[in-house]
Order: sequence, then C-alpha cells, then structure tokens
Amino acid sequence: MRKMHLVLMTFSAAVLAGFATITPAAARDYPWCARGGDYDYPGECSYNTHEQCQASVSGRLLYCDRNPRFAYGQGLPAEPRPPRRVRSVAPY
Repeated sequence: MRKMHLVLMTFSAAVLAGFATITPAAARDYPWCARGGDYDYPGECSYNTHEQCQASVSGRLLYCDRNPRFAYGQGLPAEPRPPRRVRSVAPY
C-alpha cells in the first residue's frame, strides 16, 4: 500500500510539473492564404510557401494569394495594457 502511494505521488508530481512548463502558443501570420469556396476573407492563412498552398488547394476549386496582414506589415492589434495601480503614500 505504501508503494502505491509513493507511485501515485510521483506520477502526480510529474504531471503537475509537465503542466507548469506549458507555454501558450503564439499567434503567427503566414504569408500565403487559400481563398475561395467556403473560406471568408482573408481565407485559410496557414502556409509558409506558395508551393505548400498550391499543393493544398489542388483539386479543391480554391486559389492561393498573399496574406494581406503579412504582405502589408499589419500585425494583430496590440492588447491594451492594464492600468497601473498606484499605491497611496501615508502622510508623515
């Protein structure tokens, strides 16, 4: 019974350590988009090269075009910073 508790404690510690090291994925704009069909503007923008996009749209009645955000240097809008909290100073 004692060995079972030790094994469970070790396993749960390893799982918690694994969750602690996970970082959120960063948003990234890819330079090529698949457009047409059911895709809204700007399309499915998940291709690094034109060849990747062409291979994906082949036979699907879609076409490849540059990602407008990537092409014109418009990144995602920056999130507003939270207001700074000011600590009140006690009078002397």
